[in-house]
Parts: sequence; C-alpha cells; structure tokens
Amino acid sequence: MTTRPLTVVTGGGRGIGAATCARLAADGHDIVFGHASDTGAAERTAERVRAAGARCAAVRMDTSSEADVERLFDTAESLGPVTGLVNNAAVTGPLGRLADADTAVLRRVVDVNVFGYLLCCRRAARDMGARGAGAVVNVSSAAATLGSPDEYVHYAATKAAVDAMTVGLSKELGPSGIRVNAVAPGVIETDMHAAMGDPGRPARAAATIPLRRAGRPGEIADAIAWLLSPAASYATGTVLRVAGGR
Repeated sequence: MTTRPLTVVTGGGRGIGAATCARLAADGHDIVFGHASDTGAAERTAERVRAAGARCAAVRMDTSSEADVERLFDTAESLGPVTGLVNNAAVTGPLGRLADADTAVLRRVVDVNVFGYLLCCRRAARDMGARGAGAVVNVSSAAATLGSPDEYVHYAATKAAVDAMTVGLSKELGPSGIRVNAVAPGVIETDMHAAMGDPGRPARAAATIPLRRAGRPGEIADAIAWLLSPAASYATGTVLRVAGGR
C-alpha cells in the first residue's frame, strides 16, 4: 500500500499558497495549511483541496510564533508523517523607501519572512530527519536579487536570507535524504499588491517584464509541485526563478 504524501503549506488561504494547496491535492497530496486571519478564504481553499479527494486541515496561526508553528505541525502529524513543507507565508508592509519605513513594519517583515521560515524549517528538519526522507520548498522572490529599491528593500533582504537558508539547509539535510529548494516568483497577480497599497502594480509592471505580463499563482504552484515531486529527485539547493524573465 502506497502512503499518500502529506504536505504542510504556510499562507495557504490565498494567492500562491491557495493555488499550491489545490495543485498538490490534485497531485495526490493530503494538505495541512496555515492561514493568518481570513477564515472565509481558508474555507474556500479547504473546499478545493477536499474536492480533489484529499484530506485537509486548516490551522489559523502566525508563523512567527513558535507555539503556532508547533501546533501546525502537530496537527499534520496527527494525520500521518509529514513528507513535505512549503514555506510560503510572507508579508511586505506598505511600499516605500527604507528611510520612510516604520520600525514595527521592519520587525514584522523580518519576523514572518525569516524567523517564521526558520521555525518551520527547523520543525520539518526534526520530523523528516527522524524518518530520513522529505522535501522542503521555500517561497523566495526575484526581489532577493533585484533589491526592490523605492518599494521594499527590507522585504528583498528577507528573501535573500531565504535563498541563503535554502542553500545552507540543503547541504545540511542532504545526507539525511531531505531535499531543500526554493522558488523565486516575480510579480504575480495576487491581493498582496493591494495589501501593500498598490493594486495596479502587476499591470504596470508588465512593461518591464520580458514576457510582458505578470505571473499567475498557478504558475508558481506548478513549479513548487515539481520540486516536491519524484521528478525533481536530484534537485536540491536550487533557487528556481519563475519571474517572466526578470
């Protein structure tokens, strides 16, 4: 009897996270996902997952809280051994120059985008390491290499940290049979842009992207699904850029 993969996804309520949950469910994964506050969106994600025939649990949580991260993984482990982690939950704060950024915003962005990823990776490393198998995909950003001047240098810096985390952890966990990779999206059509105060950003950015359009959440989900799959069995320590040529 083949055991179904069981994947933990953070930030699974909307955008790339929701698309990833649905895509992985279609690929035969059971899903446990975390979400911050929008219970309606989380319920819609769970419905999509279950419609694909997968088991699903949604956990309201904050990835920067150690107790919440432990609760998320404990919920998953109650369904079976966790085989995959998609570290996706992230925040940007308002668009603007670093000189104008609020200290609380800077702290929050680092707490969620770096500390939260580290907490989730640590728990995944402990659980998967004990079994000698597993795969992690961290959602980074093209901002890590572009720097995002005048928009969110602080966010770009956290995503550069995610890239370093991915490379280092892949070397640390490779001998234990655990693969660690990242996907670096470019400008994607999600509600994150409205949250940062610029809902029209994807449409404006199209002129600066070689493919002349923003990406879709499903296109990032496809890349994540591949990195988690047996088809990517020799890929680790890779930051896969999916950014339309930027």
